[in-house]
Amino acid sequence: MGWRQRRFGAPMRRAATIAFLMALGPAALIPGAVEIVSAEPSAPAGGAAAGADAQPLAFAHCTGAVAAEAEARGVPAGVTDRLRALSPDADVAAAPQGQAEFVKPIWSYLDANLTETRIAEGRRKLAEWSATFDAIEARYGVDRFILAAFWGVESTYGSVLEDPGIVRPVLRSLATLACSETPRAPYWRAELIAALEIQAQDKGPPGPLTGSWAGAMGHTQFMPTVYQAHAVDFDGDGRRDIWTSVPDALASTANYLTAMGWRSGARWGSEARLPDGFDLALADETTERSIAAWKALGVVPIQALAEDGTATLILPAGARGPAFLLQPNFRIILRYNTALAYALSVAHLSDRLRGEAGFTRDWPRGDAMPSAGDVRSLQSRLAERGFPAGAADGRIGPRTRAAIRAYQAANGLPPDGYADAPLRERILASSETKP
Repeated sequence: MGWRQRRFGAPMRRAATIAFLMALGPAALIPGAVEIVSAEPSAPAGGAAAGADAQPLAFAHCTGAVAAEAEARGVPAGVTDRLRALSPDADVAAAPQGQAEFVKPIWSYLDANLTETRIAEGRRKLAEWSATFDAIEARYGVDRFILAAFWGVESTYGSVLEDPGIVRPVLRSLATLACSETPRAPYWRAELIAALEIQAQDKGPPGPLTGSWAGAMGHTQFMPTVYQAHAVDFDGDGRRDIWTSVPDALASTANYLTAMGWRSGARWGSEARLPDGFDLALADETTERSIAAWKALGVVPIQALAEDGTATLILPAGARGPAFLLQPNFRIILRYNTALAYALSVAHLSDRLRGEAGFTRDWPRGDAMPSAGDVRSLQSRLAERGFPAGAADGRIGPRTRAAIRAYQAANGLPPDGYADAPLRERILASSETKP
């Protein structure tokens, strides 16, 4: 896993046919970045312009430096030589631009992940691997429906692993990203070195590492550093095989979730029904209250939640869309991928797999969604007006929604944190500032 940066799926297919995507702010499984060794090539001889010839030279300098660092950490030259022989993948280089969970309307992303076909296949997988789920639940205390939902959203229960149009060589993908001129290059470099270390293990994968464009691997999409820290050999064959062993992949996911603080026996939360006249400022997605306190305010969870449990309230599409009470386990799902659309997909798919109904309230499907450029303009304008929205990164996350709520409250509007087209136009044209 590696935050929004590693995903299979429709955006990956676009990248494979043209030339795709990245990571929702912080990444659920992103370790501390390592310092990158400078690998800048000297200027081209004879004043040659940078371009087709200069880029491979820069790439070769970079991969050589990474290979040397990996060798200093004990990776054999026979493995690092594979890195030195690589060329960049143009499709992967273009990938960090449009991850689905960040650019699609939340309802479209949910619709794509919660098809009746995927729900039916998930139930079939739950039956097929029932004994394995029993054993994993007994050892790790993680609910089988959550595990199956991760499996379904990450790789459609492993089916994409058999698609050569999607699966890519991990070393080449990570080398392309690590040797690009982006702020995230140190992160990709750390993942690349981890992948080299995995490839060098005596009991590592039997063949070259394969994964998504971003180097996420196996049935439930572990980034290399996460594999190193949390993958387990659950089937007892001596390998931590998340590519071909369903027991290893699912148990590794359960092991990761447990390490992140998963609360056994607890839900992720629930859709909620709000009373008429509810104070929307309370849906700030940060203030925790007990379920009993929320009920006292008239908020009714659709699924049963323990009264002494705590939750925050969020309105992803404002007052016209569904509301959710999110409990601590939801934050663990977000550690896997910090995109709200992704986490709600996993959470709701788990409910559908256990036989629960769909959402009771629909989304405002007629709303026009802003482009990343529109969002950046909105974020910049909010900051200019005294409502800081964080980095102008083109993604609407918690800080941007908080800034929108503050703007709404300051200007006598319902503070639901949702900027539909009329509100976006008003903010962009506005001279109003925070009082």
